[in-house]
Amino acid sequence: MSVKSLQDSYAPASMCFGCGPANAQGLRIKSFVQGDAVVAEWTPQPYHEAAPGMLNGGIIGTLLDCHCNWTAAWHLMQQAGADHPPCTVTAGYAITLKRPTPSQGPVQLRAKVVESRADRAVIEGELLAGGKVCATCRGTFVAVKPGHPAYHRW
Repeated sequence: MSVKSLQDSYAPASMCFGCGPANAQGLRIKSFVQGDAVVAEWTPQPYHEAAPGMLNGGIIGTLLDCHCNWTAAWHLMQQAGADHPPCTVTAGYAITLKRPTPSQGPVQLRAKVVESRADRAVIEGELLAGGKVCATCRGTFVAVKPGHPAYHRW
């Protein structure tokens, strides 16, 4: 596993709510390459709850969306032999909430590439708490071209 997260290595000035290192009000997840997967650990705070002791579903969606997006960006960078990831955006994703996610301790994120082309990747991810899968995600993430509002946001 690398010492610096993908976000800190490639987008230290990003203001993204979910993964931007420069967003003091954001979730600031840190994703790390581990073998053929990308992993992260994140600890909720009481203000991330939907109800006492349960993590909010929107926060779960944001965690999986950003983490899977970085998985796609990393994969596309490696596939192209580039020295920096392309700017990628979420073309579509679906979250399945399998059980309530406890908010009293850290959650783990894990994502893998399941399909890819030169400019996009389909990623499957999961969020675990206490060793149990609480939510899953499948999404398509696309590298954007000049003229797109997100181009060079990193």
